[in-house]
Amino acid sequence: MIRTASVLVVLLLGSATAFAQGDGLNDKQRHGRQLLAQSCGVCHLPPALNAKTYGPALNKAAGGGDDDIMREYINNGTPRMPAFKFYLKPDEIEDIIAYVRTVPVPGAAAPARPGGGE
Repeated sequence: MIRTASVLVVLLLGSATAFAQGDGLNDKQRHGRQLLAQSCGVCHLPPALNAKTYGPALNKAAGGGDDDIMREYINNGTPRMPAFKFYLKPDEIEDIIAYVRTVPVPGAAAPARPGGGE
């Protein structure tokens, strides 16, 4: 019984790891996603589906697609955003930028079809 439970736990952990690895991100980008959720999410991630955020959405177009601008914003802040240079290490900031550059820009809403048909 204990052996069966142990095997089951190992299989579940292995499948959870495989599922997490299936996101198409490398370790640096995954770390950036985690840091973004912990440090930036309160302003940049919606608390609920279709809810508004305090800060702009972060995606590959953030900072005009320029990593140096993103780095400047994160390090020194803006009038509406605190600086993170004393909170995040330089490599953590690079991880966040690496992750943000993987987030697609949301597409425009599809135009309604004339006549309401499909």
